[in-house]
Amino acid sequence: MDKLIRGLRNFQTQYFCQHRELFEQLAHGQKPRVLFIACSDSRVDPNIITQTDIGDLFIIRNAGNIVPPYGSTNGGEGASIEYAIHALNIEHVVICGHTHCGAMKGLLKLDSIRDTMPLVCDWLKHAEATRRLIHENYSTLEGEELEDLTVAENVLTQIENLKTYPIIHSRLSQRKIQLHAWVYNIETGMVMTYDPEAHGFTPVNDEHPICSIEFTPTETPFLQKQPTQAAFLQKQPTQAAPQANKPVYESSWLPPEQLERIYRGSASRR
Repeated sequence: MDKLIRGLRNFQTQYFCQHRELFEQLAHGQKPRVLFIACSDSRVDPNIITQTDIGDLFIIRNAGNIVPPYGSTNGGEGASIEYAIHALNIEHVVICGHTHCGAMKGLLKLDSIRDTMPLVCDWLKHAEATRRLIHENYSTLEGEELEDLTVAENVLTQIENLKTYPIIHSRLSQRKIQLHAWVYNIETGMVMTYDPEAHGFTPVNDEHPICSIEFTPTETPFLQKQPTQAAFLQKQPTQAAPQANKPVYESSWLPPEQLERIYRGSASRR
């Protein structure tokens, strides 16, 4: 608490004074440009990651950056989404997951937390579509590969949940809103954005501008294995020898099993 009190004093005597004009403008109302949905994890700070000012982002944070499907709960997420789009007329929504997400680790082992953290268990059921997708399509993976894949697939699942909200559905059909799926790497500071045309995640930088997910349905999303993504989740070499028949991912978080799943899914719809 001492650190918080010192921080308050610094804010009042330094930051506030240096940005007094901004706060005077904000006193008359807010006009955020982006709805940013992120995890509650203390290592994830949307304003720091994006280097935005106070008032730029309308932020929703919860365990696992989850968007409950419309009508599944009367919680604050739905009300905040509706307010952000209707009242504030926000035109961009970012759902941002992150590496080493405790909520996604819990999602992979719901039975083990049912007794100790029943409320967390109930909350994570809103990501049941992610859990089932991982369970039925990536049963051969484990450890960090499985966790990283769950983080990425969950972001895309929550984008689909977001589309169930009438206000989002309406604005998408009018092309008045853009949805963005991001994954933030805590170790490297890199942010990946999902590109629906390439069906993969690419780094957000000058060469790869931010992509939006259109209203038109696309093929099943996946993390495409590309050289440009190799630096995102660099795997550290281990001393232990790899298990027999177990794939080794030396340069990327993107396992070939995901490519196979997409191929099967795409072929079945032809």
